[in-house]
Amino acid sequence: MDRTSPLGAFLKARRARLSPDDVGLPRYGDRRRVPGLRREEVALLAGVSAGYYTRLEQGQQANASPEVLDALARALHLSPAERDHLYDLSSTTGHRAAMSYGDEKVSADLRTLLTTMAAHVPALVVGRRNDVLAWNRTGHALLAAHLDFAAPDDPGTRPNLSRLVFLDAPTRALYRDWPAKARAVVGNLRILTGRNPGDTHLAALIAELTARSQEFRSLWDAHTVAPCGRDVHTLAHPAVGELTVTQQTFDVPKEPHQSLVTFTAEPGSPSTVALEALESRGRIVDAPVACASTP
Repeated sequence: MDRTSPLGAFLKARRARLSPDDVGLPRYGDRRRVPGLRREEVALLAGVSAGYYTRLEQGQQANASPEVLDALARALHLSPAERDHLYDLSSTTGHRAAMSYGDEKVSADLRTLLTTMAAHVPALVVGRRNDVLAWNRTGHALLAAHLDFAAPDDPGTRPNLSRLVFLDAPTRALYRDWPAKARAVVGNLRILTGRNPGDTHLAALIAELTARSQEFRSLWDAHTVAPCGRDVHTLAHPAVGELTVTQQTFDVPKEPHQSLVTFTAEPGSPSTVALEALESRGRIVDAPVACASTP
């Protein structure tokens, strides 16, 4: 876990990945005691005093102004997602009161959409901590057929996608490129913690993953920021074999902390055939059992 403030740890990690050559600064020899840029070099590039930047990185400075944050984003060559994360961390520095959010619920309209999509598109709804709040039959069959389909209905048993990727063996085996999936999960978790700094349940999830997974600890310490959007995954599915799907994540209107996640395959491809086979298995599960006729 971070020894400094979240804002300071993020700034330190971002300056460590840059060299003087990356930003057009002279090296003055090759003997450098720190990886990447020095604090005074970042301060010079951002147009602030070295003392001010040091206090900011050490968590001793009050919230930075938008002008300073923009200057730091330019100096550190931050991506748009990293810049947004910088703003999130700055706005919550010194205001991280613990909060316990209420139970997350999926609207009836969204549940209807999931059911309607099941004939063609595996889908699920995730909440503020990557808990699965609901999924359709095909989404369940694609990602977690080894779990109870009704598990998302009970807040106490809801699957958590981050926990599954790092701690669940069948989920790990599902992804051909598991390291890429793991990096994406951690990058998204960094964004979630920046937006919800006082969420005690989210903090407990991070603590659990940090304690139980060395791979998670290494990725978490890198402070990588990567929002969910569009990813392509090759899956080694135990029921239908290998298939390639495009995962897309959409914000849910009027529910800012919920996302709709969908999976599609190239039309006419073997992967589409595999998804259709999964959908057929879902129909079999849902089909009513015929009563035996009386002799």
